[in-house]
Amino acid sequence: MEKNTYIEAGRIVNTHGVAGEVKIEVWLDSPRFMRKFKRFFINGAEVKMLSSREHKGFVLAKLEGVDDVNAAMSLKGKTVHIHRDDAHLPKGHYFLQDIIGAAVIDENGAEIGKLTEIMETPASRIYVVKGETEHMIPAVPEFILSTDAENGIIKVHLIEGM
Repeated sequence: MEKNTYIEAGRIVNTHGVAGEVKIEVWLDSPRFMRKFKRFFINGAEVKMLSSREHKGFVLAKLEGVDDVNAAMSLKGKTVHIHRDDAHLPKGHYFLQDIIGAAVIDENGAEIGKLTEIMETPASRIYVVKGETEHMIPAVPEFILSTDAENGIIKVHLIEGM
């Protein structure tokens, strides 16, 4: 499966203070993980992160060239990307966008369909798989037996009514 060079990491939802800090809604695993990056890409342009801190599940960041509240306000609503090469994931980990389009098979190797969407719910993620029929599969170990992001294959256990 072809992987995108840039990964959506979050969205600037507001300003913070008058010195140009921005408040970023994090789409990665955690604010702590996002703070490891020293650069972001906004509208295709590289922006260095000068400093950051966590605040109530968000990242408050000071970005190079964003020196006042007006400059920060101009970024509100923008998507923040990271460069794939900057991300050092532990072995066996992957970005969710890397499995969209993966073939989903059952324990016997029969193809069920393709993963078309991942829904976030309070209990767990839900994988939406479209084939001859649509399946909504909770992304928990009882149903997701293995994920091979490199080869684009997800092995699942289905139960009646799924």
